[in-house]
Amino acid sequence: METSTLPKMNDTAKDFMPINGTDYLELYVSNSKQAAHFYKTAFGFQSLAYAGLETGLKDRESYVVVQDKIRLVLTSPLKSGTDIGRHIDQHGDGIKVVALWVDDATYAYNTALERGAKPYMEPQTEEDETGKIVRSGIYTYGETVHIFVERKDYNGIFMPGFKKWETPEYNPEPVGLKYVDHMVGNVGWNKMNYWVEFYEKVMGFTQILSFDDKDISTEYTALMSKVMSNGNGRIKFPINEPAEGKKRSQVEEYLDFYEGEGVQHIAVATDDIISTVRQLRSRGVEFLQVPDSYYDAVLDRVGKIDEDIAPLKELGILVDRDDEGYLLQIFTRPVEPRPTMFFEIIQRKGAQSFGKGNFKALFEAIEREQEIRGTLH
Repeated sequence: METSTLPKMNDTAKDFMPINGTDYLELYVSNSKQAAHFYKTAFGFQSLAYAGLETGLKDRESYVVVQDKIRLVLTSPLKSGTDIGRHIDQHGDGIKVVALWVDDATYAYNTALERGAKPYMEPQTEEDETGKIVRSGIYTYGETVHIFVERKDYNGIFMPGFKKWETPEYNPEPVGLKYVDHMVGNVGWNKMNYWVEFYEKVMGFTQILSFDDKDISTEYTALMSKVMSNGNGRIKFPINEPAEGKKRSQVEEYLDFYEGEGVQHIAVATDDIISTVRQLRSRGVEFLQVPDSYYDAVLDRVGKIDEDIAPLKELGILVDRDDEGYLLQIFTRPVEPRPTMFFEIIQRKGAQSFGKGNFKALFEAIEREQEIRGTLH
């Protein structure tokens, strides 16, 4: 059963590790140059920064793309035998780093370690002519890491070691993506509560929502989920684990193909989901589709909304309501060869929840995709 314990986000008693927001997401990918082109062409990101042979790196190359407050770092190895290459060989393309913007990266690191975190990167200062950045890091689920980024003394394009990446002839228009709304992690059997406690104890997060297998289930599959949020509510991490069902759930499929725990999807916010999704579709982004019958009763369920139902039905956009308002959301198909990572596009019209009323329709859509892939058994 869904439970809600929406905390007062301004209550800083537990918020011993203030986080200003998401700084960047780093994906390890097989071909960073082509991946950057994809995110620019399909998702409307803009060229920002580059690091590689031209900046003195010998083992890897990174392209940074940006759209409003979202920064993606796309990193590939430049030779065999690297840890980046091993990561890609095991997991495929996917998110390695969820970087969090903090005022004091040394304090965040020391506090996390004192509270039981596993170290990934000791605090280190990186400098160039435009200032300095301090970064540190800890492990979370699987091989995913959080890097704390302190940039109050930095005025450069992205970070020391990067140069401005200029592509004046080719920067497709943005599609209206604003910021990372939330990010979902898939963890193994009976591991959800372990990681809930990790975020509570190590980083001071609060559980704001819980869904069990009665909330998130279909005739065939089920999963469990709990949503963790930091003190100011800017960082929200739903954590999923599999639940028993007749067939293999999307979380089990992810764990099988990613070969471990990791980030399942990134939810990015927009102020005009109809415009954003139209543009994404015109650029070749593929979305999960729910049956037209979903729209027959949606207004009876959610009540009055500002949008006309016709374009929502045409584009496959889902609607849900909570006590605070309503939201509109849609999910891409996986953006990698493996059925692992995908994106959610979300527009919040007051709602603070995650679309519980859409779970059944969404999961049935995912099961249809699994059936086509031959992985629903």
